[in-house]
Amino acid sequence: MFGRIAHRYDLANRVLSGGIDIYWRFCLVRSVRGVQPGQVLDLATGSGDVAFALGKALPPGSRVLGMDFCTPMLEEAEAKRASQTNLRAAVEFSQGDALALPLADASFDAVTIAFGLRNMADRARCLSEIRRVLKPGGTLFVLEFSRPWPLVRPLYDFHMRHTAPALAGLLTGDRGAYDYLGESIRSFPGRDGLAGEIRQAGFSAVSASAMTMGIVALHTGRR
Repeated sequence: MFGRIAHRYDLANRVLSGGIDIYWRFCLVRSVRGVQPGQVLDLATGSGDVAFALGKALPPGSRVLGMDFCTPMLEEAEAKRASQTNLRAAVEFSQGDALALPLADASFDAVTIAFGLRNMADRARCLSEIRRVLKPGGTLFVLEFSRPWPLVRPLYDFHMRHTAPALAGLLTGDRGAYDYLGESIRSFPGRDGLAGEIRQAGFSAVSASAMTMGIVALHTGRR
């Protein structure tokens, strides 16, 4: 499904979010920069927006590995590389399954996953794999859709059920992929529920910060 929409994925994200997805990623990258990681894994990297943003924000000598299961998405990420003229950290991309990461134990200072945990067939297994590849004291950052404030929830639900799939269908030619988007968000746990799953996976100091009227939340946890 993601392979089918890869060529228009970025455009659809900008239009459907009104461009505020750029701010969400900025908040994520700012939080990651605060822990001063040397080695960062960006899981479900997609077209590479988070990986490149990290590459611009982290100091020289840092390394960012963007990993995704979907080859067409990684091809889109590589196609962007020529336009990334102000990278400071090294940014690489590799194919890999987040449920069985082809990476050594305790090899990263931080792991980020933006709008990808929701798509995992087994979230508990994914979180376990993330914890395995984090160094002791390393930090997990999860940027994900959440439960909006009650006041805006009816309008948001209408948008996700009707407006967003119709508009995305025009932009990408694949309305079904964005019907799935709304369904996956509705079935995803809220901030407290996801924080509980992260704790259950063995992380400590778990926190969740709501953004944009609760539509999105940034979760963190320490290995």
